[in-house]
Order: sequence, then structure tokens, then C-alpha cells
Amino acid sequence: MANSTKHWFITGVSTGFGAALAELLLQEGDKVAATFRQAQQAEEFTQKSAPNGVGLVCDVTDEAQVKAAVAGAIEALGHLDVIVNNAGYGSLGSIEEISAEEVQRQFDVNVFGPLHVLRAALPHLRQRRSGHVINITSIGGLKTFPGVGVYNASKFALEAIGESLAQQVGPLGINVTNIEPSGFRTDWAGRSANVVTTAIDDYQATVGENLKGIQGYSGKQPGDPQRAAQIMYDLVRQDNPPLHLPIGKAAVRGAREKFTALMQELESQAELGNSADFPE
Repeated sequence: MANSTKHWFITGVSTGFGAALAELLLQEGDKVAATFRQAQQAEEFTQKSAPNGVGLVCDVTDEAQVKAAVAGAIEALGHLDVIVNNAGYGSLGSIEEISAEEVQRQFDVNVFGPLHVLRAALPHLRQRRSGHVINITSIGGLKTFPGVGVYNASKFALEAIGESLAQQVGPLGINVTNIEPSGFRTDWAGRSANVVTTAIDDYQATVGENLKGIQGYSGKQPGDPQRAAQIMYDLVRQDNPPLHLPIGKAAVRGAREKFTALMQELESQAELGNSADFPE
């Protein structure tokens, strides 16, 4: 069974990971329901990919559209095996300078969107007692950076959703993997990003410098989206897939740094933490 054809539902297929993944899956003979925000893009995908691929119109922030897209995917492909929460973008700027409206939009796309997808798809996976949910989070879902705090917050939230979901659906035969990429050559730091330029002098050395680095890095990131797609293709064919998968050398290094520092800090303060309970 491990190598049989898989049926995928992927959000945000117009660019980046979504586009690379859909292309590889179709080449390998899997079936793909791909979502786009523009009807023209969805129609083009269907024409190009039929009968193994279908394009569906779906803005993940619109729950009714998400439900319709999942239902349309099941109707077109017969069933779904893999759900990929890929649609997302980066809101960059200091925590003080990003507006409340922009914070809401970041969470609408990166957190509430995946939740809409899960609510629509999980009844189908539960009924089948099988499936795999892949959340594309970020190394920024494990480790924070100056100027990325609101994006970090949205990806930390998606990490927690994935971790809890794994405990919830594991006994039903459904796997969950949070994939945590570092810098890949997608539009994430380019036209997909929303950047609030730092106007506050106090933040120039932290937020300002980091944002310059991120934007200067766009198009030169070491991560290869095609290789990431291959990893996802192989991942869903593993017998015991991981809950967490940092991809890219910077992601693996960043995850190690985060958890090493966290353990050191925990041990240094464990006595103080333990002292908070009533005496036994």
C-alpha cells in the first residue's frame, strides 16, 4: 500500500511550495486537487492536469469557499489521502508598528484558514480511518526573529494546532506532520510578503537590519522548492512519519539552537520553577 497512488488536497498552488508540489505529484502519477484564489488559474490548472488534477477556487479565509472546495475535491477525485495546509504569507515589521488590521489578516490566512480546511476535511479522513495532514509552518514556528513577531505568532499557533491534532487523530489512523522550512526560493520574502518598514529609530539595529537581510536574501535562498516537494512525496509514504520536520540546513540548525537553549534555560531555573507548588 505504501507506494500506491495518493490523492492530495493542496491550498495555495499558484506559487512556491504549492506549485512545485502539485507539478511533481502529477508527474509521479498521484492525483491533485489544487486551490487558487483566481478562477482563471483554477481553470488553467484543470485543463493542463486533467484527468489527474483539478483546480478549485478557494480563498482560505472564506469558510464557505473552503467547504465547497473540499467537497469538490472529493467529488472529482473520489477520496482524499493527504491535506496540505500550504497557503500563507509573511507579515514583516516590528510588533509595535504592524496595525491591528494587518495582524488580523495574518491570522486569518495563516491560522484561521488552515482551521477552516481541517474542519472541512477531517470528517472525510475520520470516516476513512486514514490520511495525512501536512501543515507548512516555518522554522519561524519554532524560533523567533526580530521583525517577524506577528508571522512567528501565526506559525507558532499552526504548530500547536498540528501537535494537538496529532494526539486527537493518531488513534484513528491519521498522521500529522508540521513541516518547518527555512529560506526557500519562493515568493515568501518577495511579492508575497507584507512589509511594514521600520520608522522607529530604537528598532533599526534589530528589526531594521533583519528585514534588510530578509529582503536582500529573496531569490538567493539555499532551499530548493523541488527538493521540498520530493520530501513531501516521500514523507506520506513512510510507515511512521514524523510530527516535526525542519527542512533546509538553516531550519535544522535553528531547531537545534532553539531547543538546546530552551533546555539550558529550563535546567538553570528548574529549582525556582519547582518551588511554586504547595509543600508536599
